[in-house]
Amino acid sequence: AVVSTQSGHYGRAAITQVVLSRILMATPGMALTPVIMNALETKTKLFKGRAWLGAPVQVGIIGFILTFATPLACAVFEQNSSIGVSKVEDDIQLKLREMNSKAELLTFNKGL
Repeated sequence: AVVSTQSGHYGRAAITQVVLSRILMATPGMALTPVIMNALETKTKLFKGRAWLGAPVQVGIIGFILTFATPLACAVFEQNSSIGVSKVEDDIQLKLREMNSKAELLTFNKGL
């Protein structure tokens, strides 16, 4: 049976997972771009006389990294998640009892 309702427990669980996936998504670009740029500046002559090239190269590096980091970070947590009936609000538990539901686990879509 499908019960459409809003739950603070669902919301907290979903937001926590979304925040963690967003952090995982941004971390590689923020950590690797300076390392790569430093290596390019010190070990190549790419930027000698072309200082303007730094910004486009950084954008390209970040774009390349995000191409892989975004789907990987989104895959860390499933789109659909579960929560035990005992962890949701009393009013939702009451609705389930009124429906004679024997469910012990509720699933929800986080809406990433």
